[in-house]
Amino acid sequence: MREARFAVRRPFLRMAAATAVATSGLLAASLAFADDLPAVNVVTIVDHQALDAFRDGAAEALKEAGYESGKTLDWTFQSAQGNTGTVAQIARKFVGSQPAAILAISTPAAQAVVAATKQIPVVYGAVTDPVAAQLVKTMGPSGTNVTGVSDRLEPGRQVELIRKIVPSVKTVGMIYNPAEANSKVAVNEMKAALSKAGIELVEAAAPRSVDVGQAARRLVGKVDLIYTGTDNNVVAAYEAVAKVGNDAKIPLVAADTGSIRRGALAVLSVDYRDLGKQAGKQIVRILKGEKPGDMASETSENLVLILNLEAARKQGVELSAQLQSEASEILGR
Repeated sequence: MREARFAVRRPFLRMAAATAVATSGLLAASLAFADDLPAVNVVTIVDHQALDAFRDGAAEALKEAGYESGKTLDWTFQSAQGNTGTVAQIARKFVGSQPAAILAISTPAAQAVVAATKQIPVVYGAVTDPVAAQLVKTMGPSGTNVTGVSDRLEPGRQVELIRKIVPSVKTVGMIYNPAEANSKVAVNEMKAALSKAGIELVEAAAPRSVDVGQAARRLVGKVDLIYTGTDNNVVAAYEAVAKVGNDAKIPLVAADTGSIRRGALAVLSVDYRDLGKQAGKQIVRILKGEKPGDMASETSENLVLILNLEAARKQGVELSAQLQSEASEILGR
């Protein structure tokens, strides 16, 4: 960005000698402004629709507040493409560049950044349980350099949805990465909520995205329905889950909005773009001088129910008229 600005102004340096001094002054002022742009560095563990929407929502909130990438904001984004070693490298690189703030999207990204700095303001995003992930000690003001926005969902609401889709459900399968704190919390919470409803949870571990399809196949014949949370490995490879669900006629319910267009028949989730806007507003407050440690972590109660009737047909399920009336969006009519 700075090179482009310099190139635009270079012709002015070749003006007549009479204006050279004035022009040089303008150039220096312009370059100083470029150097003084507040920098926000953004890192995510992997690219998928929910995390992308979160990132875009944050950028939108910043733009609305007058911080536009390439004009009044130095915005840098990098994805670790699912590699935890790479995300740690990105975190260290970002810390070394001393930005005004770092936006860390997903639990692994946030953990890497928080481990790399105790001074630079960090805003986490799309983290289910920031306390369990050891990003903050409480959801209140942390007193540290960290704040952010959690995508935590009430598991009881998910169980209610599952029973509306399959009233006779006895067993629910859940695929997750046991190495991701975000996912372990979600599994434990769903297990407790399902148990209260008299439903058994069957776990299937997928340490890598390439393991997701095999994990889904292990659930065939053992479960009445497969539920997927916001596990990044599972979301990145959701088509593999959809193939198993369609072939084996197992209903698929998800907590990630992007999964509804990739094979889930129902999604009850937060709006990740709106969630990203919340994080963007936190960054704006930091850029204006507020300390992240004085800002409480946030969540969202704005849930959306989306149904996919075509996926339901493929998975052998007929969604009730009552459930359809509750949906904010219905696909595949």
